[in-house]
Amino acid sequence: MLQRPPRVIAIHDLSGFGRCSLSVILPTLSVMGVQVCPVVTGVLSTHTGGLGEVVFRDLTDYMEPALDHYRRLNLEFECVYSGWMGSAEQIESCLDYFKSWPDALAVVDPVMGDHGKPYQTYTPDMCQRMASLAAAADLITPNLTEASILLGEPYPAAPLRQFEAKRMLARLSEKGPRLVTITGVEMADGHVSNLGYDRDRGEYWRVDCNYVPASYPGTGDLFASVLVGALLRGDSLPMAIERASRFLEIAVRTTFSYGSDTRYGVMLESCLSWLGQEHTLDRYRLL
Repeated sequence: MLQRPPRVIAIHDLSGFGRCSLSVILPTLSVMGVQVCPVVTGVLSTHTGGLGEVVFRDLTDYMEPALDHYRRLNLEFECVYSGWMGSAEQIESCLDYFKSWPDALAVVDPVMGDHGKPYQTYTPDMCQRMASLAAAADLITPNLTEASILLGEPYPAAPLRQFEAKRMLARLSEKGPRLVTITGVEMADGHVSNLGYDRDRGEYWRVDCNYVPASYPGTGDLFASVLVGALLRGDSLPMAIERASRFLEIAVRTTFSYGSDTRYGVMLESCLSWLGQEHTLDRYRLL
């Protein structure tokens, strides 16, 4: 048993305004009792979702020297968790982090796109390299757009039926990760759901979400962060998916009730205390 909080290396960008990436990952994991060691891939004045011309500083040349320092210190980490990557070189560095702590939970949030389209910086070569990083992970957390990109398939033209969702989860797992989640999936039965697959147990899971007609940046970062924190605390995969889903519901619905500018992200400051409380988790079900 650990005599200290579990530690996570979080390899992400830092956006100064807009509540996404490390600005939400750090407080979320900290309130869940997890020590975060941020490895910053780049610094942005804001996120890139409609807040004007962004000031950006690339920190690729920081990643490998930081890794060398942590190895010299013989530090132990229970998880290495990556997000947005700005270049192929950063992806290669991230793989070096995975190799340096082979027993740690390797988590890849393959931040490549949304709403059926890849982000502008994600060329076909970058998407392929991200797929190689996802293949090295124990857990991946794509949205439906990113899951389609990883599989090299068109974005679904219609809501997914149960067998289609299970097929997509299984095919993603066949590429490497033993645990797979897909977020924000519109299902044929009318629900929007977060889905999961545990290959070792051969089990498929779903947690249905209460829909809100608004979209906020950073929600994928929040989902993945709560998922990581919950797994490190001992939650099963379906429990972790439900914990992350319910926290997002609270944060999104709180923000929506105030009519806040969607570009500013969710008001997690008002909701973080929920993560430090005990809750009955009973909404997950088999897919």
